[in-house]
Formats: sequence, structure tokens, C-alpha cells
Amino acid sequence: MKAIHGGKAKNDKIDSYKIAKLIRGGNFPLAYVYHKDMRATRDLLRRRTKIVRHGADLKAHVANTASQYNLPAHNVNLKNVCDREKMRYYFPDPVVQRSINLDMGILDCYQKELKPLDHYIEQMAKQHNPVHLNILQTINGIGRILALTIIYEIGDINRFPSVQKFASYSRLVKCKAESAGKTYGTQGNKIGNAHLKWAFSEAAVLLLRHNHNATKYLEKLQKRMSKAKALSALAHKLGRCVYYMLKKETVFDETRFLKR
Repeated sequence: MKAIHGGKAKNDKIDSYKIAKLIRGGNFPLAYVYHKDMRATRDLLRRRTKIVRHGADLKAHVANTASQYNLPAHNVNLKNVCDREKMRYYFPDPVVQRSINLDMGILDCYQKELKPLDHYIEQMAKQHNPVHLNILQTINGIGRILALTIIYEIGDINRFPSVQKFASYSRLVKCKAESAGKTYGTQGNKIGNAHLKWAFSEAAVLLLRHNHNATKYLEKLQKRMSKAKALSALAHKLGRCVYYMLKKETVFDETRFLKR
């Protein structure tokens, strides 16, 4: 409104009039009101994501600390309780060990709380949208957490009139600024849903695991572009596939997906 008011006077009445004119002309995008019953669960899932990422930071801190003090790399999986117990006596310096014990204590707490939390969110999803939850998990690479993320970040798939708008909202399209035939970099990279971008990027990588056909398809893409761009293209294709699957409520067909 600051950019277009163009007058000396500005008040609620004038703003309302100009907003009404923009809406009438189709130049004012209407916001989507997320479903009230699903909103709290979506926020809980987003908070879970932040906690999981913090747990990853703690694990990285343990590895970096070992490197900092020139100790051999530890071959342990900090997801396991027994391996975390080993790290409680790994460092000879008591102050450093106290710092690592703090990491281990937080990881113990996270593991204790996350498992029942995942089960709780899954039960809520079975009440809100059980059909889409089952459909999404037919895709190799999309497990429980990615399926929950996609469901709660989309909300209602019918709010997207086209697959192009869905891909744009999911940050799966390339942003480009052009003028007079020249490219001036990118803009608007952060417009859209970062959680969906992460979910489809992760799903693309997981799809390639132990999947010979998907690996061959990626190699085919790499003949025309770099590996990073090929993975982005695969994530884009996967996002488009999910759009039509949820629209038509059909399961994943790998043969059709990798056909082109």
C-alpha cells in the first residue's frame, strides 16, 4: 500500500477503497486461510523439525570437538544409547568432557521425547487426512516424517489451481530476473514454503537409494546438466508427481514417473 497510495492523505477508509479496487481488478492476491483443526499439528511438526536439526548440530559438535583436540574420529552412532554412553568418557580433559556430556544429556532427552511425539502426530494425521498419508508413503523415499510434512504444509491440495502454482509454492522452480533479453541473477528465492522444498529435496535423494532405475534416470539428466541441477530437476518432477497423486488420489507408479 505504501508503494501505490500516491496521495497526501492515507487512512483506513482510503486504504479499504484501494484494496477493493485491486481485488476487483485481480491485482491483489488473496491469502489462503489454513484449516483451523490442522494448524496446531502443523506448528507442532515444524517445532519437531527444529529440535531434530538442533540434535544434528549437537552430533556435529561432538565430531568437531574430537577433531579440535586431535583425537581419532569416533566410529559410533549417537542415535544409540550405548554409543552415547561411550562418549561420556571419551575426552581426557574434564572440562571438554563436561561439554560433551551436556550434548549427550540433551540428545537423551530428545530421543525420549521424539518417539512418542512422532506417533502422536501420525495419529493426528490419520484423523485429518488418512488417504493422503497412505498415498504418499507408496513413493520410495517418502517415509512417515516426509509424508506428514507434505500433508501439513500443503493443507488442502485443491487450493492450487495448477501444478505450476504448486511447484512455485514449493520452491521447486528456478527464479530468474530478466530485462531486455539479459539475465540479472535471481530474485524471490525465499517466496514459498521452505518446508516443502526440504521435503521434496530429501525425498529425491532417498528415492535414489537402492533404486537402480532412479539412478539411471539421474545419470541421464546429468548428461545435460550438473549433478546439483539434476537433483533439483528430480525433486521438481517428484513435486509435480505428488500434486497429481493427491489431486486424483492415486498411488505412485514408478514406471510412469521414470518414463521421460
